[in-house]
Amino acid sequence: MATIALVDDDENILTSVSMALEAEGHSVKTYVDGAKALA
Repeated sequence: MATIALVDDDENILTSVSMALEAEGHSVKTYVDGAKALA
């Protein structure tokens, strides 16, 4: 499946959304800072 970059400053959102996406078989990379996500 897809690799998804997930960016949000709320770690609770990152955790819940990434868990849902991983349960569907996706690989998820999480970032709390937009600049780090683009690096």
